[in-house]
Amino acid sequence: MILTRTYDDPTILPRGARNAWEFMETNSASAILKSVCPVEWADIVDVLTHYRLDPSTWLRKGGNRGAIPEEIDRRFHDRGWIEARLDLETRGLILDRDGRRRRELAPVLQEGYLVDNFKGRVVLDVEWAAKDGNLDRDLAAYRAWHEAGLISAAVVITRNRLELLQLARELWGAYQKGLPMSERSGKLPVDLTTSTTTTFDKAALRVKRGVMGTCPILIIGANRATWNGQPFREPPGPYSAATEEL
Repeated sequence: MILTRTYDDPTILPRGARNAWEFMETNSASAILKSVCPVEWADIVDVLTHYRLDPSTWLRKGGNRGAIPEEIDRRFHDRGWIEARLDLETRGLILDRDGRRRRELAPVLQEGYLVDNFKGRVVLDVEWAAKDGNLDRDLAAYRAWHEAGLISAAVVITRNRLELLQLARELWGAYQKGLPMSERSGKLPVDLTTSTTTTFDKAALRVKRGVMGTCPILIIGANRATWNGQPFREPPGPYSAATEEL
């Protein structure tokens, strides 16, 4: 069952998290995470409660994956989550009618792919601005892992592209007004206009198709409310995931 929630129930998410992100879930993902994976759920709540989108980090180039997913991943890694690959190995046994093993078939290995964050029985990917085909891969993999009993639920953190594009234009415009006319540029420092990347609405479409099967999925989207309220400021040097947050 697909359910869109505003999370106004304080027993699910505290105010600091539920007011700053948008959510969609299937098969009561949040309730399952809270009851079956309480340690991992506490980590997710803590990250959502305290992370806010900083324009000076967000609106700059740098890193293979970009500043935002690296920042979010670092917060999870600091809490014991790891980047991991989940493989499936299927073994076939031939038994006679009395239950005696007569033959063992060669195992079949199905290689998985690296997920951004894994802990306990939860996988979590940050799909900020990757090719939207990544979502098909993610949800299909979550389905296989869930059906094999490896995970209890999966989480995808992404973004509301149109809301953040409008916000970026406002912040960039305000920043440009403080520059000399000769230094002004109407072009954003990062391309936020492409519609073929991972976004909240692209994830929602795939969830509605049922790509993930019965695997409980929680989709989390950054939007205007995730912004920390600060203006864009030109950062002093090149981006590094190891630098202090601005």
